Amino acid sequence: MLKIPPGDFLGAIFDCDGTLADSMPVHYRAWVEAFKAHHAKFDFTWEIFYSMAGTGLEDSVVQLNQRFNDTLDPAAAVRSQMEILDRLHHEVTPIVEVVEIARHYAQAGKKVSVSSGGTYRHVHETLRQIGVHDLFPVIITREDYARSKPAPDCFLLAAERMGVPPSACLVFEDSHLGIAAADAAGMASVYVEPETYSRGSGI
Repeated sequence: MLKIPPGDFLGAIFDCDGTLADSMPVHYRAWVEAFKAHHAKFDFTWEIFYSMAGTGLEDSVVQLNQRFNDTLDPAAAVRSQMEILDRLHHEVTPIVEVVEIARHYAQAGKKVSVSSGGTYRHVHETLRQIGVHDLFPVIITREDYARSKPAPDCFLLAAERMGVPPSACLVFEDSHLGIAAADAAGMASVYVEPETYSRGSGI
C-alpha cells in the first residue's frame, strides 16, 4: 500500500518505468544482454542498475565507463539495448495499484501527466502496452527537456503543461533520483518501492 501524503493536490505526475509499468526487469535484461554483446568489463548487477534509475541512457553508459574504467561506445550500447528491449517489450505489465490511483485522480477531475526519462517512442509504446496511454493528456519524455533527474526539469515542464503550480503537484516515482527531482521542483512525492514490484517479477 502506497503512502499518499495529505494535501489537496490539483495535479499528479507519474514516472513511467517502474512506477506505472512493471518494466524494470525487462530493461535490466536488455542492458545485461547489450553489455555482454559489447564485451563490457564489469558485472552489471541489479543493484547497480536500480541505483542509476532515472539517468539518461547514454549518460548511464558514460558513468559506467568512468566507474569501471571501460571504453564502451555509449550510442552503440544504447542502440543494442533498445533493439533487445523491443524484442522483450511484450512482457511489460501494469503496476495495478499505481494505475488505479492515476485513474482515480483523472476521474476526480485532477490533472494527470507522465514525466519520464525514457524516449518518446519507448514511453508511448509502454503506456499503450499497459492500456493507459489515453488516460494522460500530458506526456513528457527525454526529448522534451535539457537536464535529466535529479534536476527538476521534467517535473516542472509537466506542471507547466498541466497548468498546475508545482506546489500543488504530487509526483509518483520509483527511483531516488526521481524523488530528488521532485524535491528540487518543490513537489510532494510518493515513493513506489521497487522491491514491491520489480524484484517480485523474477529478477
